[in-house]
Amino acid sequence: MTEKEKMLKGMIYDANYDPELIKERSWCKEMCHDYNNLRPGDIAGREALLRKLLGEVHEHVLIEQPFYCDYGYNIRLGENFYSNVNMVILDGASVTFGDNVFVAPNCGFYTAGHPLDPDERNRGLEYARPITIGNNVWIGAGVSVLPGVTIGDNCVIGAGSVVNRDIPAWSLAAGNPCRVIKAIEPEK
Repeated sequence: MTEKEKMLKGMIYDANYDPELIKERSWCKEMCHDYNNLRPGDIAGREALLRKLLGEVHEHVLIEQPFYCDYGYNIRLGENFYSNVNMVILDGASVTFGDNVFVAPNCGFYTAGHPLDPDERNRGLEYARPITIGNNVWIGAGVSVLPGVTIGDNCVIGAGSVVNRDIPAWSLAAGNPCRVIKAIEPEK
């Protein structure tokens, strides 16, 4: 089994020294560089590059520059997706955003984790767990979403939160660690 196959299956894999993964990350970094250096008004060019880089992109999406990711092909953006500046997605596993998701500046979505044992970490081993963001979600500034987290539909995540566990639908959640503050009542 290749290191990429292990990565995609959620197993421990060699992220630091595998030539295939290094090559894929290098290509992705080149694409991110190109994207980040396009003129802000070149919306058509930005959209075309995102469609080349990412696994799935719906019709109306906008990611403000700069933007960084590891592979790109594990990222899926729903319809009407918007991210403000400095979004980082470490996409060793899938990162899926539903429709009508709004991401404030300086947010990170991190599927990668590392073994607690220092010898394993020093060998370049890591794991990746998928992140899923539902529909109609607003993520405040400076939020970090950690490996394996699902944020349900219609949630608001407060600025500065570290989301290390699942957040149920229709929740206002915030803090470090992020926790549900209250249920959001749907408007009638």
